[in-house]
Amino acid sequence: MASDLAALASRLAGVRLLVVGEAMLDSYLEGDASRISAEAPVPVVAVGSRRAAPGGAANAAANAAALGAATRFVSVTGDDRDGDLLRDALGRHGVPSCDLVAEPGRETLAKSRVVAGGQLIVRFDSGSTGPVARETEDALVERLDDALADADAVLVSDYGYGVLTPRLRERLAEAQRRDPRVLVVDAKDLRAYREVGATAAKPNFDQALALLGPAEAGARAEMVAAEGKRILDLTGSEIVAVTLDSEGAVVLERGRPAYRTFARRSPDSRTAGAGDTFAATLALALAAGAETPAAAELASAAAGVVVAKEGTSLCSVEELRTELAGGTKVVRDRGRLGALLARLRKDGRTVVLTNGCFDLLHRGHVTYLSRAKTLGDVLVVALNSDASVARLKGPERPLTPLEDRAHVLAALSGVDLVVPFDEDTPVDLVRAVRPDVFVKGGDYTREMLPEARVVEELGGRVEILPYVEERSTTGLIERIRGSESLSSA
Repeated sequence: MASDLAALASRLAGVRLLVVGEAMLDSYLEGDASRISAEAPVPVVAVGSRRAAPGGAANAAANAAALGAATRFVSVTGDDRDGDLLRDALGRHGVPSCDLVAEPGRETLAKSRVVAGGQLIVRFDSGSTGPVARETEDALVERLDDALADADAVLVSDYGYGVLTPRLRERLAEAQRRDPRVLVVDAKDLRAYREVGATAAKPNFDQALALLGPAEAGARAEMVAAEGKRILDLTGSEIVAVTLDSEGAVVLERGRPAYRTFARRSPDSRTAGAGDTFAATLALALAAGAETPAAAELASAAAGVVVAKEGTSLCSVEELRTELAGGTKVVRDRGRLGALLARLRKDGRTVVLTNGCFDLLHRGHVTYLSRAKTLGDVLVVALNSDASVARLKGPERPLTPLEDRAHVLAALSGVDLVVPFDEDTPVDLVRAVRPDVFVKGGDYTREMLPEARVVEELGGRVEILPYVEERSTTGLIERIRGSESLSSA
């Protein structure tokens, strides 16, 4: 992933995205509960505010619009008050409602939550979940065909409530055969989309498990990675991002090693719809030309923004850029670093340390850092200063200055802290960090690392990770210079 994630976030605004799936209304009644009812042992909530937000596939469409995409949303509502409220909510978030079909006699899908003092008390679900009427299906097909004509990408958000009929799925498959584009499927039953020509699928862990059948209990991320080929084959997709809520996501891609993103920890979160945010951002990033790891990191960052909020929320492009900036991750003061690590260790976290120049960040770097993160809880990246890189690599390096390298590293979900250092080796930094695990890539041996002895003296261990073949900064620079020479000849 050689491009800056922040620059990629800016490119999302040029994407025309079609979202098709179940429209829902998420409503919130919020207030205080200071007494118990005389009628039954339940709290009495004095409602102070009411809020309506797009939910389900409508939330995915609203998130895409918040990121700047030109968004069309094909779905069904009832001809009722909740349908009107949903249209109003979509309009406030920049999603036109002209492609929503109102079916007489159908009830709009709605999730109504009662919240007292920040605590969710109860949720009521309502709405029609059966197949849509034939006339409604005809109208959906007409709107789908019209929207597909100029869509750069399609996001299917199928909760299994009757909107995505076999006829609509076949229409999508026909469009993919005729004019392939980015198609991301987020569906409860992914087997139904195996032949649709999807670029990517986004199951959660339970949905992935349903695909695989009975399995032994174990670490979720490791299990998904081990079953990667089966999951890809069962979905028929080139890419599958299996979301693991608080554990991030495992991203599978044909012919590539599994890639891991890591979620922001948010205790006591009342977030709803972070998966919709992830799916919408993934579709937009892939349509904008991002490589899979970069698209996954962007989706993870957007989901991280909404996880930090309460209720059904959106991630704006400005919030995404702020999240990607990662300013609080870059630590220059060794005293502050020690204090941060002391607090983390007090919470029982294990610390992983690695170091490098990370000039022109590429897939090999990203894969390596993702693997390093899995060896502990907190990944600290020691980053060579510009002067240090020049001494190690020659006067023409680095190509990318320290500030830019730190910024891009900090944008990766698996990187927790970035610590610049000016020495030729990280021995002094090892003493300051006292890592539980020190990691280097397979192009090193333990004997080549003067810091290895110090790590072990301090009670840590050294891990050498496999080398990612044909992925090196030097090789990338040589190819770029070779291309420049050929073009100027």
